[in-house]
Amino acid sequence: MTNNKHSSLKPLLVLDAATCAAMGVVLMLGSTLVAGVTEIPAGLLFWTGATLIPTAAFMAISARTTPVPGWAAIVVVLGNLLWVVASIFLPAAGLIAPNALGWAFLVGQAGVVAILAKLEFDALRGRAIAA
Repeated sequence: MTNNKHSSLKPLLVLDAATCAAMGVVLMLGSTLVAGVTEIPAGLLFWTGATLIPTAAFMAISARTTPVPGWAAIVVVLGNLLWVVASIFLPAAGLIAPNALGWAFLVGQAGVVAILAKLEFDALRGRAIAA
């Protein structure tokens, strides 16, 4: 069971990197379309997508190391938590004004990222306990 917990961080980082890269491409290439549907500013969507590409690369590189450096996993978890907070803070503070579909988009993707952060944190914690 310890080996399973120890190795569970890698596939989570791979999944996180893949979803991050996919979202980055969608936001960059479809920023105008997504903005029209969600009323989230196209520029924000584009540049947010642009930041996801190097983030995904960092996750993918980290997943390829053996073992995954603890500091790298912590950076990913903290980055994911920051993403979740920003996704809710921007509209809640009135800095952007998404429509109902925009809110659903923001809350939905923030929920997925929060789940990934929790799973990654648990895998990292399990690895530390096993050591």
